[in-house]
Amino acid sequence: MPRHPLCGAAAIAGLGITAQGKVYGQSPLDFAVEAVSLALADAGLERSDLDGLLLNPGLAWTDFGMGSFQLQQAMGLRNLHLLANMSLGGATAGAMIQHAVEAVASGRAEAVACVFSDATLKPPRPSGERTSSGSAYGFARGWEAAYGFFGVNAMYALVAQRHMHRYGTTQDHLGAVAVAQRKWANLNPQAQLRDQPLTLEDYHASRWVVEPFHLYDCCLVSNGGLAVIVTSAERARDLRRPPVYVRGMAQGHLGGDPIETLSSGAVISAPAAFRMAGLRLADVDVVQLYDCYTFTVIVCLEDYGFCAKGEGGPYAAEHLGGPGGLLALNTGGGQLSSFYMWGMTPVSEAIVQLRGDGGERQVAKHDVALVSGNGGVLSTHSTLVLAREAGS
Repeated sequence: MPRHPLCGAAAIAGLGITAQGKVYGQSPLDFAVEAVSLALADAGLERSDLDGLLLNPGLAWTDFGMGSFQLQQAMGLRNLHLLANMSLGGATAGAMIQHAVEAVASGRAEAVACVFSDATLKPPRPSGERTSSGSAYGFARGWEAAYGFFGVNAMYALVAQRHMHRYGTTQDHLGAVAVAQRKWANLNPQAQLRDQPLTLEDYHASRWVVEPFHLYDCCLVSNGGLAVIVTSAERARDLRRPPVYVRGMAQGHLGGDPIETLSSGAVISAPAAFRMAGLRLADVDVVQLYDCYTFTVIVCLEDYGFCAKGEGGPYAAEHLGGPGGLLALNTGGGQLSSFYMWGMTPVSEAIVQLRGDGGERQVAKHDVALVSGNGGVLSTHSTLVLAREAGS
């Protein structure tokens, strides 16, 4: 089969991660400027080298429609060939990178920054009143809210309950994901929960959010920014850091009711991305799956083909385990234990691992990484296959 023209045509050449978590006093725009600046410095590029800018605005942005223009103005960027806001929820990071790759490969742009930032957390008041904006991630839907069914937590919980009923997935299976990822986070200097070990007993003892989700089934909320720079494979080879080549990419958006499908868009995007990459699932060394909930990891393990549908729970319990486990998954701690930059969290950890920058958590074999992004309630999905080599 001939090589796909986009396979390895572009690479991620720069990575910028601001401080993450309970970081106050900066706006989403401040975080975005800092993240792009860090990514440019990482790549050894100047602001004037950028001719493309793609923004995924977090919930704290006050003007979603013009955020990318605000960022352009704040950074003093001129004569851009590509500028856009993009929003597919947690699938946006992968989609931005895909858009950037296509722009670079077609000659429409030479260096594109893809950035996410948010600042929903607010500092605590002296009275101890809760002011962090986890509630910003909730959505009320008419009469359903009147009966107590509101927010993404409840929507996902209903799908998880259905999966448990249909396939026998258990609370221990969910807990296995949380515990394994915390073990990785304990080795990650940037993780919000680095200094907090977690056992399965701790998991079960944590408060309920909405059944079947305990506190540790749910992702963190973080202030911060994260950006990557996408450029041509040729140019990336001459820059400061080792290039991370985009070998395969695709999107998948199932539609329908996730309570019925019990699947993510990975069932569509995974075959297409691996076909473009000229690789198979068996070629993957590190796996970075979008983990807004422990349940999302279990569903995506099934949908990417690590196990059959309905077997994600037992597979997670047997194969994860953290460092030394059978599958190197979410090796920075993921959104459950490290930080929550939407789809940029799994993207960034894949880059760290492929570059060999993981420190204590570095995986020995790290040639190919699988990255997923998930938006809404299993509503949108993006897949990236990243590698240390461009392929032949």
